[in-house]
Amino acid sequence: MALSNTPSPAFSPAHSHPASLVWLRRDLRLYDHTALSHALASSKSVWVAFMFDTTILEPLKESKSGALTADRRVDFIWQGIDQIDAALRKQGGGLIVRYGKPTECIPKIASDLGVSCVMVNHDYEPSAIERDAVIASSLEKQGIAFESFKDQVIFEKKEVLTNSSTVFSVFTPFKNAWLKRLNEGDLAPHACNAKPGQFAVIPKKLDLGIPSLESMGFCATGIESYLPPGSDGGESFLEDFLKRIDQYQIGRDFPAIKGVSYLSTHLRFGMLSIRGLVREAHRRMLAGSMGATIWLSELIWRDFYFMILANHPRLASGAAFKPDYDGIVWESGATAKKRFAAWCDGKTGYPLVDAAMHQLNQSGYMHNRLRMIVASFLTKDLGIDWRWGEAYFAKHLNDFEFSSNNGGWQWASSSGCDAQPYFRIFNPTTQSQRFDPQGKFIRRYIPALEKLSDKSIHAPWEAGHIELEAAGILLGRDYPLPIVNHDEARKETLVRYSVVKKVASA
Repeated sequence: MALSNTPSPAFSPAHSHPASLVWLRRDLRLYDHTALSHALASSKSVWVAFMFDTTILEPLKESKSGALTADRRVDFIWQGIDQIDAALRKQGGGLIVRYGKPTECIPKIASDLGVSCVMVNHDYEPSAIERDAVIASSLEKQGIAFESFKDQVIFEKKEVLTNSSTVFSVFTPFKNAWLKRLNEGDLAPHACNAKPGQFAVIPKKLDLGIPSLESMGFCATGIESYLPPGSDGGESFLEDFLKRIDQYQIGRDFPAIKGVSYLSTHLRFGMLSIRGLVREAHRRMLAGSMGATIWLSELIWRDFYFMILANHPRLASGAAFKPDYDGIVWESGATAKKRFAAWCDGKTGYPLVDAAMHQLNQSGYMHNRLRMIVASFLTKDLGIDWRWGEAYFAKHLNDFEFSSNNGGWQWASSSGCDAQPYFRIFNPTTQSQRFDPQGKFIRRYIPALEKLSDKSIHAPWEAGHIELEAAGILLGRDYPLPIVNHDEARKETLVRYSVVKKVASA
């Protein structure tokens, strides 16, 4: 299915500009792109730029000795912008790419080009808002406008409010209000059809090409072998998913089968348009598809978490959404660090938890059901602060998005908006039996357990000596014994959460 680029309803540009610069951030595509659409509608000449932001990339580097870092996301982005550059050059332009600080580079590029406006799409994280304010101020001093547009969500900030004009904190009523407000115009694609010569040639002194991964301290990761980058890669995944979408509600919870969309990373970096995805889901929902209905709800959850962050920026500083939950005393010291390391390395002794962590560490991806299970295990079996897990996911997930990652972890730890009750504690063994009944997923990522029976693979410590010996497994050598007893950990968690018991049950 080809993604539509049919023009959206005509709009009148707020201002007309002889020349504009469109700065791509987390919107790495050249179709249905709000800022680019406005630039092409209002400017005779348009340039496009991308920044490899050192304030983001430097902390990702694993070594200060000069060794290259294998970060899948940086590689994925690099390949995506290489595609964009090639597409722009076919139209006479090209992508201006820099490795540096946007606060310094963007005003300089704009000045060197002589544009009258820099156009971007909104970013909602507090640090990005602060960055944009600095850049807007620098541009203003040069007489250059800075215009920003909504693009990565359907509804933002305070566009969807309660009947009393307050911000929602519970998802279902937010979803209902969101759907009630939705109309065809919200999903209309923004046309990005450039006239011949409208994508301006990059002046030679500014056409420095794309810096290599190695020059920035990174290296190729091979991510394209299982996650093809760019809009073309995203579209191929979407076409495949739409063949399965009507069964989504059945398959989405089982990690051993191909039941989910696998679109999250392309959506995270804007290689796919959220409007296009919601348009497909909504159309199929109206046609009676239960799978599309459930998938649309998950896309609305994404809007919900963006809205929560926009209205509660303190969350970016590590605060619990429910302040009382900051009173919880988490495990600390050497034991906590040892248990956290076992969780990170997939050595907890609980096979589904460990298999999920191996999936993350090997590919940068983790199935959504498993994200909930491992998060519950870390916080409510190991008693470790959810922020530790949040940071680990932020480092390793290909589709890391602050608002959704923070929302998910706070949901699992019961400290967030519309979170599971503090006394709801996933049993990792029964979750394994329910969602990986034949142990196919576990066997894929923990081959040491592959010869165990479908029953024993979920709890190897309960297997008989004869079965373990026949499978060639010595617990503690070939596979860890459980680092905690779930039943005992559950009791400890209920005590740990007693500090917020009254608040949580109110």
